[in-house]
Amino acid sequence: METLENWQEKAEVLIEALPYIQRFRGKIIVVKYGGSAMVDHELKKSVIRDVALLKLVGFRPIIVHGGGKEITKWVNKAGLETNFVNGLRVTDKDTMEIAEMVLNKINKGLVSMMEKVGIHAVGISGKDGTTLKVDKKLSKGQDIGFVGEIKEVNTRLLEELLDNDLVPVICPIGSDDEFHSYNINADDAACAIASAMGAAKLAFLTDIEGVYEDPLKKETLISRMTVSETEQFLASGNVGGGMLPKLQNCVDAIKAGVSRVHILDGRIEHCLLLEFFTDKGIGTAIIADDEEE
Repeated sequence: METLENWQEKAEVLIEALPYIQRFRGKIIVVKYGGSAMVDHELKKSVIRDVALLKLVGFRPIIVHGGGKEITKWVNKAGLETNFVNGLRVTDKDTMEIAEMVLNKINKGLVSMMEKVGIHAVGISGKDGTTLKVDKKLSKGQDIGFVGEIKEVNTRLLEELLDNDLVPVICPIGSDDEFHSYNINADDAACAIASAMGAAKLAFLTDIEGVYEDPLKKETLISRMTVSETEQFLASGNVGGGMLPKLQNCVDAIKAGVSRVHILDGRIEHCLLLEFFTDKGIGTAIIADDEEE
């Protein structure tokens, strides 16, 4: 049986969240949804409920999702080879068709989950309303097929969806000037969309706790970094793997006007609420140099 003390603790949690709700009410929040949170069903439900709560307290969320693991599964089922060059998937015509089908399947699944918790959502790809215009992306001069680099974000459709009280759920497929489909890195898509929409927050859900000074030492987790500190960290040579482009995306987003960028462990239930609504937060927050406090 819960005691009065238990109820008072719950009340304190709500009071702690109040200034954050007041500060970000009516502001756009972009969530890049990926990692284990897209695979584990319970984590998936946790993220969807978090986004639903953000919406209900007045935030204006946009979800951008990937689907790399699922694409690889279906490419292999089709008997095709999965090849990567400098960490980027080589995407020929057949692979592009599979990627587009898989991403749209994931997209509509997330929309259904949003609807189940009472939040109206609309699933689109970057091709809809020419939201994401791209050029062919090369990997150190090498042609890797239908992989796109975003050159323009058309915000009209997203603004209309938000203005009509809908949550946009976006899969990272764009089109070039001839309207060919291109696969886009989901982190890049989330960063470009957050920047173009003037988002107050951009959150990356990952399979790591955040940014570490030393990845082998859990106690070196960095809870907050300014853009200057992040650039120094990138220049130090201590950043490798997938964290290097992710941190560069964070810096680019802040410089483009996004107020704060968060790198969160999507394996933790309700990680979005813990980061957005508590004083301590979790993960790593990247902020502008003039917003240290």
